[in-house]
Amino acid sequence: MTSPTPAEKQELLDKRYLRMSDIWAENSYCVRRKVGAIIVKNGMIISDGFNGTPSGFENVCEDADGLTKPYVLHAEANAITKVARSNNSSDGATLYVTASPCLECSKLIIQAGIKRVVFHELYRLTDGIDLLTRAGVECVHIQNINQ
Repeated sequence: MTSPTPAEKQELLDKRYLRMSDIWAENSYCVRRKVGAIIVKNGMIISDGFNGTPSGFENVCEDADGLTKPYVLHAEANAITKVARSNNSSDGATLYVTASPCLECSKLIIQAGIKRVVFHELYRLTDGIDLLTRAGVECVHIQNINQ
């Protein structure tokens, strides 16, 4: 049996981190959609996040009509702001997220210096991925994370 190529090894790691972001999404109190994110740099998880309300707010993401409250933070934004409050830097890191980033989160990703985004689900709008690609951020869509 031959050892895996560097590309095969990276794909195995990508799938593992995506499965971890899936598990992290379970922490979300949101009903409509649970999203998890993990930031990895130099083989270490330096931050994590899931979608939810800001610190100190009630853990209710939807209003009485079932619509997401406007102040709910996306998983990517939570992970990026969490790393900003630490002694770590996300410059050159990889973001693993369960769903492809929206336009607003993509702006944060670019400004945070994240160089690679790996995601599982493709969100219905692709403007976030389009912006990341334009900025030179590598975007990797892995559909089947369990192989």
